[in-house]
Amino acid sequence: MSKKNNTPLDIFMEAIGLYFSNFTKFVRYMTFPVLGQIAGLLLVFLITYLYTKNLPPLIDKFSALNNFNILILLSVLITLPGLAIFVKAFWDYLVAYGAVNSMYENMQKSGRVYDFGAHTELIKRRTIPFIGLWFLFGIFSALSLCPLFLIICGILAIYFVLVFQVFTFEPELSPIGCVKRSLMLVKGHFASTFMLMALAGALTYIFIPQLFIKVFDLTGINDFLARGIIPVISQLPMPDLTQYGVKSPTEYDVAIFTIKVFAAQILIQYTLPMRSILWSMWYKELGGRGKYAGGYAENEIKSAGKKSKGKKRPSEKLMEESHKKYGKKKLDRNILRRAAEKDDEI
Repeated sequence: MSKKNNTPLDIFMEAIGLYFSNFTKFVRYMTFPVLGQIAGLLLVFLITYLYTKNLPPLIDKFSALNNFNILILLSVLITLPGLAIFVKAFWDYLVAYGAVNSMYENMQKSGRVYDFGAHTELIKRRTIPFIGLWFLFGIFSALSLCPLFLIICGILAIYFVLVFQVFTFEPELSPIGCVKRSLMLVKGHFASTFMLMALAGALTYIFIPQLFIKVFDLTGINDFLARGIIPVISQLPMPDLTQYGVKSPTEYDVAIFTIKVFAAQILIQYTLPMRSILWSMWYKELGGRGKYAGGYAENEIKSAGKKSKGKKRPSEKLMEESHKKYGKKKLDRNILRRAAEKDDEI
């Protein structure tokens, strides 16, 4: 459990422990947001591949297809299912940035996490300001791509690293207010925040992805997957780099590179909860005093939970049945304990 005056290393190790102690729950929670994005993109590429491959005979068979506008319209329509899956998964992934922060208080108190739907609903209730915050983040990311702003944006990224924690824990603030609040919290703690960012980045963006990619290489998984997507790669124009004195990549090289990029992205996204926990802990360490900083308002969580799911937990059903049958008499403790154990399994 987090205590004041923890070093960045203390917080880093505790965040890892909280993440892996709830690993299976986080994996289930993140599976659609992560794999849904991949599935949506693969569906788009697969349908586009089949469409392109079968287009000439289709045009010969249906003369109406020999029209540029119709071909473009069909291209858009056939990719809509895949795009819809991708957009829904991507939105859920963005929401997870805030929802996992909301779960942190439960993990700090009990070491466990539950009621994912309720915590997710707390963020979705504030969709417009949440989109506004991501809009600001998008502008900042676009500026960081410019070499002239690279160093400045790199420094500001450290000051703005707590914006999503501020958004979750201090709901009265606007998106711009969240940015200012993050800057004030990090001010005077730049070096330690940078150290924490370096540790988290090295673990979740480099070490874990590269470890799994190496295992996939040794077991032949990368090779197997790469050969499966070569037919799609072969339909794409391959760049000729020989004029620059560089060997042009083969279809197999491009396929291997694509598999490694997708594998790394999946692993990075699955470790999002670890980073959210870590920055939530750092937010509190630096003196965050938001609405939820000292403990969640029960009515907020209960209200969000009712909206996010209709079915009641086993312990709630037992309590209601008991009240109907016996009035307000207390249930036997062993019964409540067994019901709580069922709750934990949900």
